[in-house]
Amino acid sequence: MSRPQTRTLIDDPLGGTVRVTVLPGGLRVLTESVPTMRSASVGVWVGVGARDEAPELAGVSHFLEHLLFKGTAKRTATEIAESIESVGGESNAYTARELTCFYARVLDDDLPMAIDVLGDAMCSSLVTPADVEIERDVILEEIAASADEPSDVVHELFNRALFGPGALGRDIAGDPGTVRALTREQIHDFYRHHYRAPNLTVCAAGGVDHDKTVKLVAEAFAPLLGGADVPRQRRHDDEVLPDPVPLLVETHDTEQAHLVVGCRLFSRHDPRKDAFEVLNNILGGGMSSRLFQSVREKRGLAYTVYSFSTYFADTGAFGVYAGANPDKVHQVRDLVLAELAMVASEGVTEDELRRGKGMSKGGMVLSMEDSGSRMNGLGREELLYGDHWSLEQEIADIEAVTAEQVREVAAAILSQPMTTVAVGPFDQRDFE
Repeated sequence: MSRPQTRTLIDDPLGGTVRVTVLPGGLRVLTESVPTMRSASVGVWVGVGARDEAPELAGVSHFLEHLLFKGTAKRTATEIAESIESVGGESNAYTARELTCFYARVLDDDLPMAIDVLGDAMCSSLVTPADVEIERDVILEEIAASADEPSDVVHELFNRALFGPGALGRDIAGDPGTVRALTREQIHDFYRHHYRAPNLTVCAAGGVDHDKTVKLVAEAFAPLLGGADVPRQRRHDDEVLPDPVPLLVETHDTEQAHLVVGCRLFSRHDPRKDAFEVLNNILGGGMSSRLFQSVREKRGLAYTVYSFSTYFADTGAFGVYAGANPDKVHQVRDLVLAELAMVASEGVTEDELRRGKGMSKGGMVLSMEDSGSRMNGLGREELLYGDHWSLEQEIADIEAVTAEQVREVAAAILSQPMTTVAVGPFDQRDFE
């Protein structure tokens, strides 16, 4: 059995000390130690998400997100919850398209307990038939609740229009049909196949000591250690995406229309990402943004309007969301398209560039005040990028963005044909 290997990745005067140890079998332990913090956040990051599911297993990662807190040989579901909450902590989990995360936030003195609870859940969950049936009903209610929220529906439809019916375009929770069809055996097999040491990363941030954390993780995750460190191919490595659908409208009897206008974006590894994030802030990142000023402040056409970006291993998405009176939704769409076309052809001003950079840098620095945000940053960088950057370096990268770089990325992305998705009391013919 190989000996654990430890390296210091970052020693940042503006942030904390980031170290990593690789345990036997390939399980990685990352910590960001900030001695002045009394809180500690720990997360177990699993390198599998909704994109890695076969069509007949759609929703299984999200199903496991529910089930792994339902009980182990050592603890019942109630005991798992009480362990964290009795010390004032919080625990939860979420499933994304390319990863799943289980986490807890506690006082630094309670970190050993939190790691033990999470390790127990990852290694020894029972996934009983009774729990599967209980959580099946809970998930079906969750899907139904989301279907009753038009603002959720429009974003799901936007993904489908942009990326098609495959893994990237479908709902992370699956659909009622696949959720009803999943068997306990399928779910348990998926759990045992993917929740293995080479596919797991444990991240802790805040008032943590690296060596003590590594020892705690080695004890809590002992059942998974010692196996062969075999890399696993992701299902999306060879995924071929269809062309985006230009228009998708779903009829809902709502008082407000929900609109998303957008297009595909490059992957998270593209060197233009920093410039585009500055542009995203300029377009719809706050009350001073172009879209907020144009759509809401000057014309009062919408209560909510903002832009967003999402990045994946091989592609991405950019969109503008607005909620408006159904009678005004066409006017809102025209204004959004006009603003995007204007920035694509003319670029941005120096004042806008300064504000866009300021929003990016301020968001980075403010996030460092919270151990949970630091832990999330560690996990995402490790799983999605395989690299880590100091806060000082990230700020320098944003500061280096030029108006010309923003103009070039705006021209490249915003000059594409735009996809329009709308939910409200109308149908497709009203937009054609």
